[in-house]
Amino acid sequence: MEEKLIELETKFSYQEDLLSDLNDIVAKQQLQLDELITEMSRIKEQFQDAAERGSAEGHGEQDEKPPHY
Repeated sequence: MEEKLIELETKFSYQEDLLSDLNDIVAKQQLQLDELITEMSRIKEQFQDAAERGSAEGHGEQDEKPPHY
């Protein structure tokens, strides 16, 4: 009976360690996701600003087909 209890305590200890490691990994991944979301938002804003500047400067006409088409 005592041997069985020791075996269960050992397994429980390993599971606690594994759970702690997995929690650390998930926390790091969440930080990475937050950073990526922030960076994507910044890139999206830059793209929109560039598109607005391009259309304001008349660069949007370059996408139109020439009259002979």
